[in-house]
Amino acid sequence: MPGTHMPLTRRAKRGLAAALAAGSALTAIAAAAPVHARTTAATSAAATSAAATSAAGTSVEGSPVTCASRRPGLADRLERDIATALHGHGKASALALYDRTTATSCTFRASTAFDSASVVKVTILGALLRQAAEEHRLLTSREVDLTKAMITKSDNAATNALWHQIGHAGIQHFLDLAGMRDTVPGPKGKWGRTQITAGDQVKLLRLLTSDNHVLGERARAYALRLMNRVVPDQRWGAPAGAPGTVTVHVKNGWVPLSTNGWRVHSVGVFTGGGHDYGMAVLSQGNRTMENGVTTVERAARAVNRDLNLPKAA
Repeated sequence: MPGTHMPLTRRAKRGLAAALAAGSALTAIAAAAPVHARTTAATSAAATSAAATSAAGTSVEGSPVTCASRRPGLADRLERDIATALHGHGKASALALYDRTTATSCTFRASTAFDSASVVKVTILGALLRQAAEEHRLLTSREVDLTKAMITKSDNAATNALWHQIGHAGIQHFLDLAGMRDTVPGPKGKWGRTQITAGDQVKLLRLLTSDNHVLGERARAYALRLMNRVVPDQRWGAPAGAPGTVTVHVKNGWVPLSTNGWRVHSVGVFTGGGHDYGMAVLSQGNRTMENGVTTVERAARAVNRDLNLPKAA
């Protein structure tokens, strides 16, 4: 495994040429139709607390985009806009999201497995925080330094150290507690080849943003603080199109492999100012990293726009 991610150059909208070298360095790490029922809100006052389903559906290349919401019209809008954003890349992408404010959720191929690349680093952080809690201790100064480097800079050497310290059993223990049943740790220490799904990534994001028995309040706050402080050159993806009134917490992953091209993923949660939502967008089969970022950001912009439209819209 290489030592560290080469930091991405700041993109002038799409300038990611220098990131190609960074992603190439990551190759060594990685070597390591159900029937769709779209759910819309009922118009009667008595039914606004529960979503109603209809037989119509929206799909991308045969895979359904399924949304539910208590806000009238929002599920329809999200299904249509997500399908449009992912058109042409439907067989090699996945998405899941939640919004607690409007009781909204969406899934698209959310149980499909992808190589994790660096997105798994949030899981590693969660496993460490859980392990420390079970040992009734705070993080050591070394662990603080490693976690900061791993999340804010996507440092691979720090990730290697923590992955081996926690161990396979520790990672799996956290996954079991978190209910992330579709996530499979990478073989032989190759954390970048961990198999993840958009559905499981959203489970993790929900854990970071609500009271639960897996991660305590201080642990959650610590994880979110690090995700909020990701270096500027790595703040692409899920934050695309997010309103300025939200606090953004993000972690991205990117790696090219000999099969299925570039894996480019982004997970993010958005809090503050009345906002409380999160999303995971995964992709593979991208010819270049820039192509992958474009795919992820199209979907993210659609989600961020639709979830933040005025109620009258």
